[in-house]
Amino acid sequence: MIGLGQLDNDLAGWLDRTLVVPGVLPPERFEEAFVAIVTGAAADPDVAWLAFYRNTIAALQGTPDPGGTNAELQPVHERAASLVVGDVLELGCCFGFLALRLAAAGHRVVASDITEGTVGLLARMAPRLGLPVRTLLADARAVPLPDASVDTVLAVHLIEHLPAEEGKLVLAEAIRVARRRVVVAVPYEAVPNETWGHLTTFDPAALRRLGEESGLDFAVSEHHGGWLVLDR
Repeated sequence: MIGLGQLDNDLAGWLDRTLVVPGVLPPERFEEAFVAIVTGAAADPDVAWLAFYRNTIAALQGTPDPGGTNAELQPVHERAASLVVGDVLELGCCFGFLALRLAAAGHRVVASDITEGTVGLLARMAPRLGLPVRTLLADARAVPLPDASVDTVLAVHLIEHLPAEEGKLVLAEAIRVARRRVVVAVPYEAVPNETWGHLTTFDPAALRRLGEESGLDFAVSEHHGGWLVLDR
């Protein structure tokens, strides 16, 4: 059994490398296995999840294992944080590590995801971490917020999980809700990563097309993947 001190987001990469890639664990069982390992580390699942959050946040703020998942997340989160202006809505927040980072930096943050369990987990953990993050259970393709209701909308490593046309719906919603800026980050992949649930691949040309179709001022750049920033 893994101890509380070993719980952090690098567990995801370890499962992928040691079980999914060799074919021991089917990709569709990945999430189930991940949750079972985390919650099995303590009698109270929330104790285990709190350790998972604290350990991951510490790793993302320090020097992560070069071969781990946290090392991949750290530069992406740093870039996203540098692009945020004002208050923030993060679409597809998953565990909410980026939202928590932004809250710690003083931003007013709404963290949204379509998965009820993930949103509920973040809602329980954020107060225990002393970080004011509002959570919102919502489909990023139809966000229940008014037009121009937040300064910055983030879709960081989200639209690659959707078919291309549905990704465009997410971008349209992000543009509708944002007063000032939309930030999109995607991995550049030749083939969608099945373990992480990716369905669509991107390259700079694809991001430029999205920017052109938006009708807004935009910039495309590369930093541990591709970035599209739209400004009003």
